[in-house]
Amino acid sequence: MIGAPGNPTLVQLRRCTVAVDLGAARTRVYLRGTGLVADEPSVAAVDIRTGALIAVGANAEQMAGRTPEHIRVARPVAGGAVVDIAMAQRMLRHILGDKLGRRRLRVPMMRAAVCTPHGSEPIARRAAVETMYGLGARRVELVDTLIAAAVGCGLPVEHPEATMIVVCGAGTTQVAVLSLGSIVAAETVPVGGDAIDRAVVQHLRNAHELMLPSQSVRPLHQMLGAPGSGGTPTTEVHGRDVVSGMARSVLVETEGVRHAMRTPLTAVVDAITGVLRHCPPDLVADLGDRGIMLAGGSALMPGLDLMLRQATDMPVHVADRPDVVAVQGLGAMIEGRVRPLLLDPLTV
Repeated sequence: MIGAPGNPTLVQLRRCTVAVDLGAARTRVYLRGTGLVADEPSVAAVDIRTGALIAVGANAEQMAGRTPEHIRVARPVAGGAVVDIAMAQRMLRHILGDKLGRRRLRVPMMRAAVCTPHGSEPIARRAAVETMYGLGARRVELVDTLIAAAVGCGLPVEHPEATMIVVCGAGTTQVAVLSLGSIVAAETVPVGGDAIDRAVVQHLRNAHELMLPSQSVRPLHQMLGAPGSGGTPTTEVHGRDVVSGMARSVLVETEGVRHAMRTPLTAVVDAITGVLRHCPPDLVADLGDRGIMLAGGSALMPGLDLMLRQATDMPVHVADRPDVVAVQGLGAMIEGRVRPLLLDPLTV
């Protein structure tokens, strides 16, 4: 619950000046009174000979797989947790310096709110706090990503009715049922957009003996389209031949790629059914009509909502701008736009 022991209250969040969503794929920053000021890939390129930071964000992401030996492309966030605090601080400082100019986050009185995955380990939560402390934050409030995303989607999380949200990120997928501002049941599985990408790459290697460049997987998703949408049955894919090592193009059946994408999604479906199994029947009945809200960067994958709808027999809705709903929800909290349902004790 927002305001429950161990979680920041809405009053505490309204004292924050910045909201940060440190994701494995992208880092997003919301500044109070300004809005979303940064939305960059969580990537940094470093010269290992001097330790100098060469590029961050989109520029560093373009270097992945194309660098000489003395340049390392680092990803300081994995599975929603900061794995390299120093690199995350340098990346954030550079991103915010470009966006804010002289208004860098060096104010001694700055308070920050940070999204953390549901069920994250204490060491991961501590790493998020230390990252913001290194940027000058005096106090850091940690908010569950599921609650922030539900608020960003506009779901009535503070009302006595069930809402279900699935946040599909790059490294993990989080599933929860919320009611009265609290998480009734939730589960996190280590399956996300990256696992789906690996399944597609492995399918092309096994079926066509083709090595696909890492940056060509996401555009392939866009070419697939949703099943039954009238897309082409085959797609031309460019890559490297496994045997000869030469560049080669093949025609790939889109249905085969869709089947490869469905395999890792079984873990997501199992998580949804597991969460529903731990919910009271009245809440499950609410979800029969309301359905599932799909959020997270990987929710933009064509056909993902239809696959989940077919697997769960429940309505599935994709949020508007699902990739930024978590930081937008956190921003709504620090702006004071979220009003809790007051549950005062009854008096005789």
